[in-house]
Amino acid sequence: MKTVFLHGLGQTAHDWDAVLSQASLPDVDYPELSALPEGKLTYTGLRTGFEKRYTDVKEAFIERLPGRKILLRGNHDMFWDAKKTERLNEEYKGRLFFLQNNFAVYEDYALVGTKGFTFEGPFYLDRWGNITGWDEKKEEQAEKLVEREMTRLRESFRQASDAGYRKFIMFLHYPPTNILEETSPFTAIAEEYGVSTVVYSHCHGESRFGDSIRGEFHGINYMLVSGDYLNFRPALVLP
Repeated sequence: MKTVFLHGLGQTAHDWDAVLSQASLPDVDYPELSALPEGKLTYTGLRTGFEKRYTDVKEAFIERLPGRKILLRGNHDMFWDAKKTERLNEEYKGRLFFLQNNFAVYEDYALVGTKGFTFEGPFYLDRWGNITGWDEKKEEQAEKLVEREMTRLRESFRQASDAGYRKFIMFLHYPPTNILEETSPFTAIAEEYGVSTVVYSHCHGESRFGDSIRGEFHGINYMLVSGDYLNFRPALVLP
């Protein structure tokens, strides 16, 4: 089975060196993303480059992992338009579950979630590093995206509640608050439904781990589960 490690923007393939030095995997590739597309570096170009590079790779890697696989849409999942969720769940029925405008079940908990969104600037700093302002037009756009994601999350809660569930674990890709906020629409809905745990990711690199809530806040446990934060080890949400 081939295992592919992808670096983030602003990084290089060699950022995986420390991880790979501890991994014992027989067939590994960690491409330099800038070399994959033909021409300008775009998501479309990257996707085409990946398809050409791995045209002979057919293994269903995620499906073959142990346990149930419930997937949440992230900000790089260009293959997964929200309108395709129902079709994806039909295509991968019994193998993978795509969590969007629906809910999953674990014991007596309903698992609800959406991608979410968080305003990430740009922020303007003074010479001491204090925030003195930000791009207000981008903040307005972010508010519209938050409203859209809240509509999807509320639908997830509605379906679970109508099915009789009263215990919830809430999943987001983006953090529930940005660096300017103590609360947000996402923390508010978590409190409205008495969520036990909010699980989120997106914050990568040590300087970003503290961007949002971690630990207990207003009676809810907030868990950051970004791979590098957890050192790529699974986190236990329920004992």
